Amino acid sequence: MSNLGQRLLFGVIGAAVLLGCIWYSAWTFALFFGLVQMRMLWEFYRMMRKAGYKPAALVGGGLSALIFGGLYIIIAQPSYITRWIDIVPAARSILLTVGMLLPTLLILREMFAWPRPNQAFSPFANVGVALLGLLYVSVPMSLLNVLAFNGDGYDYRRILALLLLVWTADIGAYAAGKTFGKHKLAPKISPGKTWEGWVGGTLLTLLVGWSLGYLLPEMSLATRLVAAGVVAVFGVLGDLAESMLKRSVDVKDSGRIMPGHGGLLDRFDAFLFVVPVLVVLQLLFS
Repeated sequence: MSNLGQRLLFGVIGAAVLLGCIWYSAWTFALFFGLVQMRMLWEFYRMMRKAGYKPAALVGGGLSALIFGGLYIIIAQPSYITRWIDIVPAARSILLTVGMLLPTLLILREMFAWPRPNQAFSPFANVGVALLGLLYVSVPMSLLNVLAFNGDGYDYRRILALLLLVWTADIGAYAAGKTFGKHKLAPKISPGKTWEGWVGGTLLTLLVGWSLGYLLPEMSLATRLVAAGVVAVFGVLGDLAESMLKRSVDVKDSGRIMPGHGGLLDRFDAFLFVVPVLVVLQLLFS
């Protein structure tokens, strides 16, 4: 099978698994994206190790699962918690404990491992990279829980709409860039991206945002267009940020989760900038 055939085949399989998981139930949504988030964090730490850092990947992976799973339980299954404890003081205590002890635990790890052979960076740089992975990957992906649930519970349509907008922005930018692209958007980071491609992707994303009224009729046109605009602007910024990361450590792809598709960080890089902005807007204006 040719490389293009492999790319198409595995792309269809991956999309089918993704759509099936978000459609079937809140539990399959959480399981899928929880695993995706942990794999993305592993890919980030792997690239940092290539650059010479030694982040605490095991600690980071465990906390990544804790962040996603904890937020899911709080939002999706509050009765599991409120049945036994008062959620607000408990959440505050947990956050304070983790926030205060995490840097200490990571620093202690470096103390017992220092000095490392051929260590090019300060042990505190390793601590910083471990924390950065949680902020860059785990927190944004965990915030998908906020978008997936409304007052009536889990709503797969909201995640489906986000996927459609992100995919549309990519497809529109690629098609417009190939057809009309002349002016480079960020030549030192991603030479293939052009301003013409970005404009084409933005226009197509806004069109899809308008058409999402058929999928989410209860959502106002203004809300859908704002969401489309956020995806068009912050999606490309998330893509460029990950491209800059890969160039800085001299790798082509973040991983090899599927033939022809690179890693999951390559596939979901737009989410890392888009999701936090959408959540902030939702909290401000809902």
